[in-house]
Amino acid sequence: MSEHYSYVPHGLLRRRVRDLASGVEGELMAVINENVSDSTTEHWTELAYIRVASGREITTSVSNIQPAGQELSDPLRDQPPTVVGRSRREWPTERGRLMPGPGRASGAETC
Repeated sequence: MSEHYSYVPHGLLRRRVRDLASGVEGELMAVINENVSDSTTEHWTELAYIRVASGREITTSVSNIQPAGQELSDPLRDQPPTVVGRSRREWPTERGRLMPGPGRASGAETC
């Protein structure tokens, strides 16, 4: 496989950005449309290269970056937590017994 890539203009180049996936902040150094496939079939994706305070550069999807200092724009942030995302102590209970829910038998455990 030969290396294929091309630079892509982006409005946040040389500005401070946040990677939503990891929470890391740094300066957006480049956006590159890169063939990330390791087979004969090409798979192109736009990668953002972010330089963090230590001088290292990390890569993330362009869709994961936003200007640093802005409120998180995660659409799921306003949603109530689900049973899957809760710790055992946060599961809904009724009189000391777990309420029936996805993946739990009715009244199988107590808190």
